[in-house]
Amino acid sequence: MNTIKKYWLGFIVLFLVVVAAYFIYLKLNPKKLPSNLVMGTGRIDGDLININTKYPGRIELLTVDEGDNITKGQLIAKIQSREYQAQLEAMQAEIKAKQKEIEAQKVQLQITKETLPENVQKAYANLKSSKFMLEELNQQINSMKKIVQQDERDHKRFKSLAEKSLFPQEKFEKIKLKLETDKDKLKALLKKKNQLIQQINAAESSLKQAKSTLKKVQALEKSIAALQESIKALNAKKQRIQAVIDELSIYSPIDGYVVDKVANVGEVLGAGMTVVTAINPDDLYLKMFVDTIYTGKIKVGDKAEIFLDAYPNKPIPAVVVKIAKKAEFTPKEVAVREDRIQRVYAVHLKPVKPSPLLKLGLPAIGVISLDGKGLPKSLKELPEL
Repeated sequence: MNTIKKYWLGFIVLFLVVVAAYFIYLKLNPKKLPSNLVMGTGRIDGDLININTKYPGRIELLTVDEGDNITKGQLIAKIQSREYQAQLEAMQAEIKAKQKEIEAQKVQLQITKETLPENVQKAYANLKSSKFMLEELNQQINSMKKIVQQDERDHKRFKSLAEKSLFPQEKFEKIKLKLETDKDKLKALLKKKNQLIQQINAAESSLKQAKSTLKKVQALEKSIAALQESIKALNAKKQRIQAVIDELSIYSPIDGYVVDKVANVGEVLGAGMTVVTAINPDDLYLKMFVDTIYTGKIKVGDKAEIFLDAYPNKPIPAVVVKIAKKAEFTPKEVAVREDRIQRVYAVHLKPVKPSPLLKLGLPAIGVISLDGKGLPKSLKELPEL
């Protein structure tokens, strides 16, 4: 029994010696990174989007909180718009008033177009008729003047004969009566002529007035055109106010999630101030750091892999999308090839396809292949940093 115990004790001691020797060997001969690979650590980063205000105001509604998923076009917040709403309603009322005024003037224009030309025609017809009557009356007057002249000659001739009793007195009286009658007719015609001339003057004045009134049509047309232009200007102002009101409702420009809620309901924000900070998870990338030894070898487009601590055997295919142009001091959480390295360059690795495993701020390891070959499938294939 004692012999068996001694053998077992020897085996255990031998096993421990072998294990110790193995770990000493690993320590003295650590895994080496292939020459075509560059490895570094960093954190998952992304381009944060500040969803902010365009116009100042008090937050009336806030629909999201930190960590909430958001979709493009989703309402994020709403700013009070009572003042702008009042301006919009006033503008709409003014536009309606102008439209009613246009309708009234259009009715007046239609009536004017229908009545004024008819008045002009009537005045013109009256004037033409009066002038025609004057021509006829002048002919009658000229004829009557000739008759009166003949009556005067007859009266003069037969008067001397009647005084000498050479012409019957009775016939002479008839000649005298005819002269007086024709003179009265001539006077009546002359009086009628004066009345007709006054009538013609009145007709000419009516025609002139009717023609001048036609200018009212042009005035109404210009007034309507001016009102229409005024409505256009008011509509432009209305659109500007509506645009402001629309901007007071803040919508998400991306599909993603809220990283930080900066403002709260009831707070007054100035123009351009941030309401929430969001990020699109499809835009996440690993920001890793490499020393200057590899900076000149790495190129944009080089193939790479991203490893998360929680998933060491699930490499996420990626490519180099950015290499910093300026060096920076080594961050505390970054491991580099040699401790003497004080300045490093940031390299961005973007997943070939969006990965749900990536979360903002997670630590990760990146491996870049300088020739596109030999990328590892597990962290176990790589030396420890």
